[in-house]
Amino acid sequence: MASIRFYAQGTSFKLPNPRKTSKWLGKIALSENHPVESLTYIFCTDSYLLSLNKKFLKHSTYTDILSFDFSEGGQLNGEIYISIPRVRENSKIFAQPFDRELKRVLAHGLLHFLGYKDKTSQQKAQMRIKEEACLSLWK
Repeated sequence: MASIRFYAQGTSFKLPNPRKTSKWLGKIALSENHPVESLTYIFCTDSYLLSLNKKFLKHSTYTDILSFDFSEGGQLNGEIYISIPRVRENSKIFAQPFDRELKRVLAHGLLHFLGYKDKTSQQKAQMRIKEEACLSLWK
């Protein structure tokens, strides 16, 4: 049975609809023919995510998300860290409601596990299209 869990690290943020969000994320994975074995989302602070970025990727920049993919044999398994302050800031920059920007980032991490990249401009454009498709599945 699929397991999608949500935790907070150093922040009091609580996901408003964890059960609905889990079902939505599972639907996204199944739409790409990849069942979820275990996904853990950790909502955290900018400083916590920066420390992970430095430690594991040797990057000294802030980011909204880091994903660690432990998937094997087509079963999705991994950890996704999301900076709540960065998502809040990005929602203002992109003139999007916070909850929509958060859903976009939640889907973004999962899309990485499904094989989508965002290093080149073409990959970024494809990722945005997939993110929008994911957002349209939220009902």
